[in-house]
Amino acid sequence: MSPINHLFCFDDTSSTVISPLSHIKLTTFKIRPICLLIFNESLVFQDKGCIFIDLKQVIMDLETGYHQNHQKKQSWRAILALAYQSLGVVYGDLSTSPLYVFKSTFAEDIEHSETNEEIFGALSFIFWTLTLVPLLKYVFIVLKADDNGEGGTFALYSLICRHVRVSSLPNCQLADEELSSYKKEIPNLALNSFGSRLKSTLEKHRVLQRFLLVLALVGACMVIGDGVLTPALSVFSAVSGVELAMAKEHHKYVEVPIACIILIALFALQHYGTHRVGHLFAPVVILWLVCISSIGLYNIIHWNPQIYKALSPVHMYTFLKKTQTRGWKSLGGILLCITGSEAMFADLGHFSQLSIQIAFTSFVYPSLILAYMGQAAYLSQHHVIENDYQIGFYISVPKNLRVPVLLIAVLAAVVGSQAIITGTFSIIKQCSSLGCFPKVKIVHTSSKFHGQIYIPEINWILMMLCLAVTIGFRDTKRMGNASGLAVITVMLVTTCLMSLVIVLCWHQSVFLAIGFVVFFGMIEALYFSASLIKFLEGAWVPIALSLFFMLVMYVWHYGTLKKYEFDVQNKVSVDWLLSLGPTLGIVRVRGIGLVHTELVSGIPAIFSHFVTNLPAFHQVLIFLCVKSVPVPHVRQEERFLVGHIGPREHRVYRCIVRYGYRDVHKDDVEFEKDLVCSVAEFIRRQKDGTTPDGLGANGEQCNYDEAMTVVGTQSTHPEGVQLRMDGQDGPEVEEIRASPVNNNQHVNQAKKRVRFVVPESPKIDDDSQAELRDLMEAREAGVAYILGHAYVKAKQGSSLVKKIVINLGYEFLRRNSRPATESLTVPHASTLEVGMVYHV
Repeated sequence: MSPINHLFCFDDTSSTVISPLSHIKLTTFKIRPICLLIFNESLVFQDKGCIFIDLKQVIMDLETGYHQNHQKKQSWRAILALAYQSLGVVYGDLSTSPLYVFKSTFAEDIEHSETNEEIFGALSFIFWTLTLVPLLKYVFIVLKADDNGEGGTFALYSLICRHVRVSSLPNCQLADEELSSYKKEIPNLALNSFGSRLKSTLEKHRVLQRFLLVLALVGACMVIGDGVLTPALSVFSAVSGVELAMAKEHHKYVEVPIACIILIALFALQHYGTHRVGHLFAPVVILWLVCISSIGLYNIIHWNPQIYKALSPVHMYTFLKKTQTRGWKSLGGILLCITGSEAMFADLGHFSQLSIQIAFTSFVYPSLILAYMGQAAYLSQHHVIENDYQIGFYISVPKNLRVPVLLIAVLAAVVGSQAIITGTFSIIKQCSSLGCFPKVKIVHTSSKFHGQIYIPEINWILMMLCLAVTIGFRDTKRMGNASGLAVITVMLVTTCLMSLVIVLCWHQSVFLAIGFVVFFGMIEALYFSASLIKFLEGAWVPIALSLFFMLVMYVWHYGTLKKYEFDVQNKVSVDWLLSLGPTLGIVRVRGIGLVHTELVSGIPAIFSHFVTNLPAFHQVLIFLCVKSVPVPHVRQEERFLVGHIGPREHRVYRCIVRYGYRDVHKDDVEFEKDLVCSVAEFIRRQKDGTTPDGLGANGEQCNYDEAMTVVGTQSTHPEGVQLRMDGQDGPEVEEIRASPVNNNQHVNQAKKRVRFVVPESPKIDDDSQAELRDLMEAREAGVAYILGHAYVKAKQGSSLVKKIVINLGYEFLRRNSRPATESLTVPHASTLEVGMVYHV
């Protein structure tokens, strides 16, 4: 503990301040104990009726106004900086939509007539769609439904799971609900009668819980499908400007190769990470938006200054009345104007609500409206269309600007594609963390930004699918049909989940949720039907991709659940472990044995299989469970749960390491160090051999598995136990070293000796010192990793479908996926794999 500079001694009415700092003149003053709430809790602790405070920091906080606002608000400069950065990450896809919206709308369903009713109607639909969906729905409503600052489909699902307890994760614990990020923001508000009935219904019926999970997975699969279609559509539309310089029968032979080369380069550069070129993203998007808005403003002034009248919703009615079924089908092209709107919510974790709102309302939204109005103004004065591609974006660009605009468009398309590719990596990582996707290799390309990841296998699969779509379709019409269906499906899923959030999480009236679903659901259902009718004209692609990924997710999730259920049913009791000595002659060898398991209680069957065939294990045994919890992030000081298995003299522990679905798993040697220190800190906190106050402890004499304690790492709790190597300097505090060993026990190669540095206060008892010394000796001897290798087979008598799913599907995915311990640096020389067949 650092030296205490100041002491506040409180009674009910007064306080005396003792300060050794001569330049701070303080006297006795009246203060209530409740006023302690104004101070940072980390600066205050209590001992024997006295409250100790670091007054230096308190005075600094008072000077900066900390006591007036505990949650320090970001400055406007920081908010504007985030808004600037969001332009390159969030709005790249949305800003490139003017390249293909009008061209897809007038592809074949409707024609451009001299009355301009079609152009005016399409512009009116675009304006109101941009206003109602991205602006009203996402910017002002959905952004508020964040999960501890994170957004996206799984953020909504995670939020609902915590309020209703319908999580699909099998190894959830009550202790997880004590996480600071798990706790509800408004716990004192009670649900209304309908909300209570809805909550109890969801918690009782497994069918509804599975439906909720499937709904979230459908949204995730459509995001993956969008990651295939959007790069192909954006890049192909950007390079389509070359069609104005050559004959129609020739331009496809140029567009497709150029688009494929750009796509290959885009995916080949993914492993470098976006942070290396990320500083160029925002300027590119800003330049693009300024370009299209300036051209739009020029076209409005030059060709049709009265085009603003087309924004009236009356033109939508006139449009549908004249075109009827053909106009309804053309809505699939108009839908593309909101492609990328979901990114505002999905990328919320990298920015803030206010920064995204400012960027969209002040710059992106006006620029897009001007761009669409400019295109409509030009087309309203040009009715003779010699070629079908002359209703696209580039025809409205002045001839002397087409080449530079083409180059800027290609750069903007690459930026927009980069954002959706990164979003696809992120959604797959979330699915994998929640047990709904096979384990894949996740490479973190930036040490500063946790969301910038790279998944090699998924990257090359996306590239091959993008190239197949580009070469197979070779036009924006069918690509637009496919992309539109994927986009609108994700929006429908968001609308459905948001209605549950309004009732269950925000505790609002059911009529408000119904109004939200009806209003936005009807708009999106109209566009969904218009996209679905184009099934044979390209819309089948996202459906096929989603079915494939849904099948993979279902098979993996089903096999994972069955495997965990087998572990639970066949786990061994603590009493069995305690009785091993006299029955089998168990030998305890030097070192630490780390047994990886997915169980949060009991002894896994694989360990009993191992001990039965080889009756020996290490002098210190740690059952390590690395699991995910339904929150985006877990704080470092809450990551480890440690407890005893059996009496403390057996030196058997359980350590549960918890990660959120957006957390970076430690993949360096520091993890082992933090693990050992967390166990040592757990030992230090014990009092007189009893179990410390832990989460879930119920006071029973032999129920050791339920007594778990949250322990911080040495980096988050510097006042706790520290692990140091010989040669490292530390503070002048008590040290616990390993006992000397006999010469014949020494290994030939030299090993660095380690020691625990323990705070002087409070003093620990002799039993804890002996336990720490045993842990130290084991750490010096080395760490062995015991990994379970489970072969899952369907048991006899199972149905044919189950045999196909388990024996073929799940086993194929398991053999071709990364092991669960891939994120941990497990040295091969210290690894022991134990194989066992699971009949589920």
